[in-house]
Amino acid sequence: MSDQGHVMQRFDLVIAGGGIVGMSLALALSRVRKGALSVALIDRAHTSTDDRAFAFSAGSQRFLDALGLWDQIAPEAQPIREMVITDSRLNDPIRPVFLTFGGEAAKGEPVAHMIPESAVLRALQAAIAASSVHVIEGVVDDAIADEAGTTLHLSDGQRYRAGLVAACDGARSRLREKAGIGWHFWSYKQSGIVTTLGIERDHEGRAEEHFLPSGPFALLPLTDHRFSIVWTASDDRVPSLLAQDDHLFQEEIERRAGLRFGRIHLLSKPRAYPLGFGLARKFGASRLALVGDAAHLIHPIAGQGLNLGLRDVAALVEIISDQIALGLDPGSSVVIDSYDRARRADTVEMATLTDSLNRLFSNEAMPLRLMRDFGLGIVDRLPTLKSRLIREASATNPRLPRLMRGETLPGF
Repeated sequence: MSDQGHVMQRFDLVIAGGGIVGMSLALALSRVRKGALSVALIDRAHTSTDDRAFAFSAGSQRFLDALGLWDQIAPEAQPIREMVITDSRLNDPIRPVFLTFGGEAAKGEPVAHMIPESAVLRALQAAIAASSVHVIEGVVDDAIADEAGTTLHLSDGQRYRAGLVAACDGARSRLREKAGIGWHFWSYKQSGIVTTLGIERDHEGRAEEHFLPSGPFALLPLTDHRFSIVWTASDDRVPSLLAQDDHLFQEEIERRAGLRFGRIHLLSKPRAYPLGFGLARKFGASRLALVGDAAHLIHPIAGQGLNLGLRDVAALVEIISDQIALGLDPGSSVVIDSYDRARRADTVEMATLTDSLNRLFSNEAMPLRLMRDFGLGIVDRLPTLKSRLIREASATNPRLPRLMRGETLPGF
């Protein structure tokens, strides 16, 4: 294949877009069958600048360990040892606890860890630099598929060939749009305000989520006496909240978090991210797989958005590994169809759950409050049901990809 007399470089797989999901996919694919595949990662230079943190389920932690990253990340990973959920109005003097989660996904394994985005990105960047992944700085503008592969057009004029393209280019995926894949989307008219908070007293690994009429307010434990705050607020309130000076903003946090943790202080500038629901009509097209936010966008109410993306990665890697073991094309329609089947049910279930929870709890109607509090109380008193919910949240479900169950792939 040539372009104006120049031979275009060809790769078995090209990942368009970086971040945690894109880099994880590139690194994992480079190790399939002991490096049998040529892999390229196309992305702008990617750094974390806002101190965001994510909850990594036990399954995601196993996946990071399989990639050889956990030892570097572990010093900054805070185990979540307990999760407490309350439902109240902002000025209620007492916030009764309606649901608690605790325990372990397996012996010695916490249900989840809170980890700063920057820690994971650093580990991924170092691992990719030492790997066979070919890193190309740029942005994929278009992808034109044919029977033999896909021609990628970058915004700076570069062109490459790929057997399969994985679109990890976010909720506004240009490659999804170019492929003509439908996107069901609506805005929640809410934003998630994110910041890091220093506290005086130890949180002891306890995460708290307070369901307030404007949306959930989550205190998520980090190492070194810190919390990651995820504060859901209506879009019309966000500008005035962010415009406040640090002192007033901290007072707003204290109204929601209480004074149990002693003196608090902001460690990062608060930022807001618009929240919405998005789901691709299908998770792939000819020579194209949608991965992470390009395939699905969910409310952060359950902290599962990134975990869903890593499940996509683990599933796609497993399918491709099985395909090339048979000497077959890793970019064929068999791979795309198998990937869509493997991920759709899990994704739709989680997307529906988070959407329903947000609609149920972001509501002041007294009948709804009574119904949901009664439901939470029932769940809290049924150990079998709670265990099932913990299993789902910690990704110990046997339906999940092998790399998320602590198993290895042949030749990995």
